[in-house]
Amino acid sequence: MKNKKFSLKYLLTPDYMFDTFDLVSVDFLRSIGVSALLIDIDNTLAPYEQPEPDERIINWFAALSAAGISASLISNNHPPRVELFNESLGLPAYPDSGKPKSGTLIKAMDKMGSDRSNTAVLGDQLLTDALAAHRLGLKALIVPPIKDKTTLFFKFKRWVEKPYIKRYKKMNEGKR
Repeated sequence: MKNKKFSLKYLLTPDYMFDTFDLVSVDFLRSIGVSALLIDIDNTLAPYEQPEPDERIINWFAALSAAGISASLISNNHPPRVELFNESLGLPAYPDSGKPKSGTLIKAMDKMGSDRSNTAVLGDQLLTDALAAHRLGLKALIVPPIKDKTTLFFKFKRWVEKPYIKRYKKMNEGKR
């Protein structure tokens, strides 16, 4: 029998998909047993060109905090971008995280006092965010990119992701 943990179908298929980050509600997170969230910035919360969080982002993080849900920013972007974006949020933040590697995610969970049973990853890319989550046995919550890059590399990554998004949608027809 093939080990599910090492199957590409498992590693790259999201557990949940949402149209936008703020549709990931406190009630939803509680319903799936999540009390800690590792969150990507670029194209998940804001486009690359938006240097700081807007009111919508700030309010969503305030709702998470008020409900006792811990959050950390996990970004593959560089420190100046992540630090400026996080200035008003004051969250634990990890630039140059190296996703889909898992070391930074483990460090963030340790700092938040969470573990694999109660932590999820929220991002926009299957090859970084979902893969990083599933390599650790975490739930992967995926949103479509806010404003995708148009480089050949990003076009290729999105092409690779298509069958896994299609698989997710087929598996979840009629749910929610």
